[in-house]
Amino acid sequence: MLFLWIEALHVTSMVLWLAGLLSLPWLFATHAATQGQAERARFAGLERQLSMLMSIAALATIVFGIWMLTLLGGGWLAANGWFHAKLTLVVLMIGYHGWCQVQAKKLREDRASRTPSFYRGMTVVPTALLLLIMLLVFVKPF
Repeated sequence: MLFLWIEALHVTSMVLWLAGLLSLPWLFATHAATQGQAERARFAGLERQLSMLMSIAALATIVFGIWMLTLLGGGWLAANGWFHAKLTLVVLMIGYHGWCQVQAKKLREDRASRTPSFYRGMTVVPTALLLLIMLLVFVKPF
């Protein structure tokens, strides 16, 4: 029963993390298109808040994931190749999360050189990662 609670918390925190990873580039796009200093400061504040919330969700996702692994035991990990692929995609998602943090800082400091359409297009990255991770988790192809 404990495993199911941890799994539910893992999935919930993952959904919250992904919501942030999908929303933040849209904020970046609007921020990059904004001209006024007061508006830019407002978007920087929103980005800071969202970054903090999604970082907490990312940490919770990782902690609950590790907790589930400890409950399952090492033999389970060695016997499931799909899980190694999933972990690789999760590491890529963590990298994307870091990229978002760097972009938020650049926008705050008025050093960003990307266009609004570039930021909007970056939502493809977490979408693709989510799709691949969900396929691996539910289909377990190998």
